[in-house]
Amino acid sequence: MTKLHKSEREQVSIFFNFRKLYTTNRQQIDYILFIPQYCRTLYTIKVRMQPAPTTLADQVFTQVQQAIVQGRFTPGQRLSEAELSRNFGCSRVPLREAIRRLESQGLITRIPHAGIRVATLSADELLDIYWVRESLEGLACRLAAQHMPADMLRSLRGVLESHDHTIRKAQGMSYYQSEGDFDFHYLIAKGSGNRRLYEMLCGDLYHRVRMYRFKVSTIEGRPDLAFREHTRIVDALEQRDGEVAEMLMCRHIAAARTTIEKALSEGRLILN
Repeated sequence: MTKLHKSEREQVSIFFNFRKLYTTNRQQIDYILFIPQYCRTLYTIKVRMQPAPTTLADQVFTQVQQAIVQGRFTPGQRLSEAELSRNFGCSRVPLREAIRRLESQGLITRIPHAGIRVATLSADELLDIYWVRESLEGLACRLAAQHMPADMLRSLRGVLESHDHTIRKAQGMSYYQSEGDFDFHYLIAKGSGNRRLYEMLCGDLYHRVRMYRFKVSTIEGRPDLAFREHTRIVDALEQRDGEVAEMLMCRHIAAARTTIEKALSEGRLILN
């Protein structure tokens, strides 16, 4: 085995420290890291990290959004501005700005004379969305196999590794994905190279689906299965096999839809 020089050992140490940081800290921007050839493999990892909220309104927006997506605020629940203000330690001005942004994402609805409520989807509406997602995300996979840059593919693999850490931390009970560049489905839509398809998948529909994706991910057995399905999709993308990638994504979405239908019929999943 080739002996590493001090500077090379430091780079290897930085790499593993970075992997730890990557799974726990989303408040940085870009990292590009090279591991020397003596480690047999050249690793190049470029990850777009989520910027930290810069204003109080940003912070409140992020906190309320996460509370909705993770189910702490349930679909249909009435939200009181006074209570939100107390809970998040902010005045009404940044809170109302955050609420306006959440309304634009379709996560909150304002009802005349009744205040604001967390948005809801009926079972039929949710299943209809999954039928649409099956076709559109399958197409996104086919295109991503052709157009996703190599550095973005490496980022996708890195994100998947962080998801593995998240699932193990939750003891296999849930599969929570942060939004944007830490979301497996978002990255594939982005990597498809088709702007119109990206806008269809990652616009208002994206945020409303996230509310229910997390709820579905808590169904027994689904987190580990979904992760294995994601892994096979990334394998196909790395091999630039668009046909297989599309098939695997369609099967993945169809399996999630079947899980929803079964859980609804058995009373194990309550949407609203």
